[in-house]
Amino acid sequence: MKRTPLAAKPVDGRPYNVVRRKGKLAREARPLPLVSAARVQSFTRTLEANPLSRNVDLLGNLLGRVLAQRGGERVLMLVEELRLLCKRAAAEHDDTLLDQAEQRIAGLDEGTIRWLLQAYSGYFHLVNQAERQEILRINHERTRAGRRPESILEAVRRLHELEYSLDDVLHALAQLDIQPTLTAHPTEARRRSVLHKQRHIADLLALLGRPDLSQAEIDETVSGLREQIALLLATDDVRRERPDVRDEVVHGLYFLRGAIWQVTPALYQDLQEALQQVYGESADIPLFLRWRSWIGGDRDGNPGVTAEITQWTLDLLRRVAAELHLAELRELREELSISDHLVPPDAELARVVEQLADDWVNPHEPYRRLLTWMMRQLEQPSGYRTDELIAHLELMRAALLRSGFPEVARTGRIAQAIIRARTFGLHLAALDIRQHSNVHETVVAELLRLAGVCGNYEELEETEREELLSALLQQPQPLLPETAQLSDAARELLATFRLIRGARERDPESIGSYIISMTHSVSDMLEPMLLAAQTGLLRVAPNGFASDLDFVPLFETIEDLEAAGQRMRALFEHPVYRGQLAARGVFQEIMLGYSDSNKDGGYWMANWAQQRAQRELAEVCREHNVDFRLFHGRGGTVGRGGGRAGSAITAMPSITHNGRIRVTEQGEVISFRYALPGLAHRHVEQLVSAVLLATAQSHNPVGEEQPGPLSSELMDVIARESMRAYRELIEDPELWQFYITSTPIEHISRIPIASRPVSRSAGGEVQFEDLRAIPWVFAWTQTRYIVPGWYGVGRGLNAVLEDAGNLERLRRMYEQWPFFRNVIENAQREMARARLNIAERYARLDAENGAACHARMAEDFAHARTAILSITQQQDLLDNSPVIQKSIALRNPYTDVLNLLQVELLRRYRNAPDDNSGAIRRLLFLSINGIAAAMQSTG
Repeated sequence: MKRTPLAAKPVDGRPYNVVRRKGKLAREARPLPLVSAARVQSFTRTLEANPLSRNVDLLGNLLGRVLAQRGGERVLMLVEELRLLCKRAAAEHDDTLLDQAEQRIAGLDEGTIRWLLQAYSGYFHLVNQAERQEILRINHERTRAGRRPESILEAVRRLHELEYSLDDVLHALAQLDIQPTLTAHPTEARRRSVLHKQRHIADLLALLGRPDLSQAEIDETVSGLREQIALLLATDDVRRERPDVRDEVVHGLYFLRGAIWQVTPALYQDLQEALQQVYGESADIPLFLRWRSWIGGDRDGNPGVTAEITQWTLDLLRRVAAELHLAELRELREELSISDHLVPPDAELARVVEQLADDWVNPHEPYRRLLTWMMRQLEQPSGYRTDELIAHLELMRAALLRSGFPEVARTGRIAQAIIRARTFGLHLAALDIRQHSNVHETVVAELLRLAGVCGNYEELEETEREELLSALLQQPQPLLPETAQLSDAARELLATFRLIRGARERDPESIGSYIISMTHSVSDMLEPMLLAAQTGLLRVAPNGFASDLDFVPLFETIEDLEAAGQRMRALFEHPVYRGQLAARGVFQEIMLGYSDSNKDGGYWMANWAQQRAQRELAEVCREHNVDFRLFHGRGGTVGRGGGRAGSAITAMPSITHNGRIRVTEQGEVISFRYALPGLAHRHVEQLVSAVLLATAQSHNPVGEEQPGPLSSELMDVIARESMRAYRELIEDPELWQFYITSTPIEHISRIPIASRPVSRSAGGEVQFEDLRAIPWVFAWTQTRYIVPGWYGVGRGLNAVLEDAGNLERLRRMYEQWPFFRNVIENAQREMARARLNIAERYARLDAENGAACHARMAEDFAHARTAILSITQQQDLLDNSPVIQKSIALRNPYTDVLNLLQVELLRRYRNAPDDNSGAIRRLLFLSINGIAAAMQSTG
């Protein structure tokens, strides 16, 4: 794919700028041309050309013109000079050219460096938008051709090919309960101002791709693109202030009220059309998709999330939901202008309307009368319930069916309104509450001490804790009066439980689950239950408990994952917890943390521990007849459980496929997947397609999910040796010194991208154990090592490949076992994105340990590369994914320059006087954002 360099060149005999004169467009010769009308036309008219190349060509050209006008021709020439040096270095495998680029950068002043950072960061912001438009274009073309992989239609077709009847498919659909969950984890480096401009650029690119534009419209669109690029370069890429929790809630709402609200009904329509097309008949589709959020409810390690903030979040979610439904009803009122003068009135609808609506409002238009009354209810701060909203919409749909309007009832706006009412209710997204198990333990100990029940709770053995908590949970009276004098922590935690009780009384769907981070024991689950009992959420009943809340254990470390099945068995067999289960319909949600398990045990062990834990948890749940849902706490990067969602679902053990699933959507992943309706639709349809296929086939899986005990033994050896290599690396004191010296972790910890601190510790100096997984991965990604995505794989695979016969076994596993293939594919993708000759320049920042640490990582990388190529039978990494391989190669020269700029800034920061360190840090922040845009990932 040919990419035009950032430096723009005249493209025909008459370079011109588009300017406005009295509301019209005019051609005007300029010394700094944009692009010619003939060239612009070629972008949209030349069918044989690559649309992505055309868009990147155009955007690079326009960016070059803006840079030249604002920064000068010298900046533009320097941008191109550095890019070409890095491009030649890669093509010729000549690192002396990187030395030249590094020397050139070392001689630049900070003002010029700022322009370079803006240029390359701006380029990646634009290219990312162009690539997203290409994804949308390809999906559209595949839809027109009738074959879009991983679509809902393809899933239904596949089931039909496997001889599943319509009833079989409907049975599988009835089991689906898919709940994407938005989180505020600090991995979105871009400001909303930047996101808004990128969205505008995306809209203009989409417009430019239309074949029916006139030349004046093309010129106008190109002019608009140039204006947006100029504004993008003039907008601070880094926030001046750290966002607070309210900012994060509003950021999440941007996606909930935008693309998510828009595309949700379309997914149901896709299913109805697929059934009609494949089976020849349609059917009512049960609710299979709901949305959750942690934003404003996740208080684990975030002191900014208080009961007051959570209440504010719930109020805002309800207000926005009401506004969205109001707009929907307004449109519906315009549509349903049916008059009882022309259509005989429906008796049931007429009866309800006469009971509720004022006679003087649209007296002969019963649908409008009812809709007007419903809108008035929604305008009130409270009083109208979700079930009432749904009932009134269903009433109108039934009346339409009885009155001879079947198409309007089944596919019109009323059908969309019902889906949205059932999906979003008046809470928009159910809010989860999360807190760390240590906080519960501390507060319970305080309450027991003040109540005179136990003065040394924290010193008790686990069996003693369980006995005490069990006895207390079975007594009806609270430990202390509400007026008791408590610590701030205890008062805040109890206030949270009271808030949950009040929220659920107003709207039972507004609160999701209560999640306990770092669940290690039965008492870690009984402690929050006791606190809930103190506030009325959990009550003693004649036959056990009455409970208004689901308590969810979160297993995060390798040790916890390995013990997860055993711990859930102990919990299910505990007499008091059995009462909680019975009160919640014998249902249990269980969360698995991918980030901390990777940080704890390395890439391969984390994946294998997750796979085994999922199987064991499903077996324990089925053994105890407990209905369950696994909640996958995946991050955006492979090192935090990221990767293609559909492949991850397919790779799960078949015993886990019961239709119920939750997945987190974090940071920059949210904006990538949900910024545009087309992208949101594509991502969610892939989720639905994968879960539907997996659920339908769970009792008769196609292909081998795990090819025998020998494969499991091989995986155990690989995981064990991989973890040993990883732990040896991170436990080496020289590695930590290298990490804090050679990576931008210090500056990542200060960049204002989220309200939550990067460390769980309150102290000033952060250690590995306290550092959260997100900044841990973020810093490795910036340096191009990407250690969390592959390190240890080399030693692990070599440990089994010493036996020559194992190579063929691993090749069969790669061909036949989706899980093994997924682990290999994700690892090789991260290794392809890594760039050790660039990373080595970061290592030079640590004169004492850098060379040895780099050599250690490079050695495992080389072993991993050789082993993966042998298993996959490729010549080079990602030969089996040429599009991704080529995209990485095309991005590298630009990204390399950003890396070299960052290395120089890190060097300068270390040597800067105090009065200049702040300015250099701001430039480092820009470099971090630029590399994040280039890599399309942070943590």
